[in-house]
Amino acid sequence: MRLNAQDHAAISAAVATAEAATAGEIVVVTARRSDAYHDVGLHMAVLAMLLVIAATAVWPGWLHGVHGWIEPWGEAPTPAFLLGVVAWVQGAVFLIVRNACAWQPLRMALTPRSTKARRVHAQALTLFRAAAEKRTVAATGVLLYLSMAEHRAELIADASIHDRVAPEVWGDALAALLAAVKDGRTGDGIVAAVGAIGVVLAEHFPKGVDDVNELPDRVIEL
Repeated sequence: MRLNAQDHAAISAAVATAEAATAGEIVVVTARRSDAYHDVGLHMAVLAMLLVIAATAVWPGWLHGVHGWIEPWGEAPTPAFLLGVVAWVQGAVFLIVRNACAWQPLRMALTPRSTKARRVHAQALTLFRAAAEKRTVAATGVLLYLSMAEHRAELIADASIHDRVAPEVWGDALAALLAAVKDGRTGDGIVAAVGAIGVVLAEHFPKGVDDVNELPDRVIEL
C-alpha cells in the first residue's frame, strides 16, 4: 500500500512535532519490499527436485508403474531406464516450481519469516548508514523503516542514542505501527510510531536553545 498525499503531510507534521521537543532527528523510510527473494524461488525448486529422490526412496513402486505404462509388454526395467525416468521427473518438477515462484506473491509466501527478518534488517541498516548515521552534529539520528510486503518494521538509532535507550523501549512504537499496517492504516501507524519515538527522544535528548533541524522531515518512499 502506497502512502497518499494526506499521509505524507501527516507524517511530516508528526516528525516536526516530535522533533520540536528533542535534539533527536527522525528519518522515516518506507519500501514496498526489502528484497526480491529470487534466490528463495531457486532454493524451493531445488528442494522440490530433491524431494523426487526422497519420494522414490520411500515409494519406489511408481517407477515400475511408469515402466508398465510406457512398455506394458516389455521386460523388467533396466537401471538406466529407472534413472532416466527419475532425471526427467526431477527436471520437470524443477521447471514447474521455478516458474511458479516467478509469481511474487507465491515467492513471498514461501519465504521463511527468519529470512524476511534478516533481509529487512539488512536493508534498514543500509538505509540508516546512507540517510541518518552520523548525519547530525550530536549523532542523534533515528531511522524508522517499514517494509510493506514483509509487514516488518525496524528502528535503528545512532550510537549516542543506542547507548542510552535499550532496544526494548522502542517495542511499543513498532507494535503500534505494525498493528495499524495490518488494519490498512499505514499512515496512522507511522504517525503514532513517530510520536512514541519523539517521547523517548525528548526524555533522553531534550531540545537545546541552539538546536536546528538537520535532517528532512518528509517521509521517503522507495
